[in-house]
Amino acid sequence: MAKTLTIVEDDRVGLLMDISYIMGKEKINIENISAAAVGGKAIIVLTVKDTKKATEILKRNGFNILEEDTLMIKLPDKPGELSKITQMLAKEGVNITSLFVVSRDGKETVVALTVDKKRKGTKLLEPYLINSETA
Repeated sequence: MAKTLTIVEDDRVGLLMDISYIMGKEKINIENISAAAVGGKAIIVLTVKDTKKATEILKRNGFNILEEDTLMIKLPDKPGELSKITQMLAKEGVNITSLFVVSRDGKETVVALTVDKKRKGTKLLEPYLINSETA
């Protein structure tokens, strides 16, 4: 299971520049990133290999960090596949708290997601789970 780091800060010009500079300076490669500004807040979600080091460095630089377990799943790359997963989780009362597409090759899609009920979500998604290091 991979880890996702979520940074929630006041939205401002240069925020992504600051984060990417700090990570690069410390030789931490950002493997995936998504960012959105909502209601004056910036929400930045990233995955890195060394989450412990990244968390320490970002906190030391004044950033608010939330670390979550991320489930990596592989689906056929065709219409309706994501719908099957979301319906299955919803039917069992598992809420998806974040989701993003990591990669697509025309045959398969790798998706990273976090859920509110990790144990139950992991069990339900077991047939789709992949080792995040092979994604």
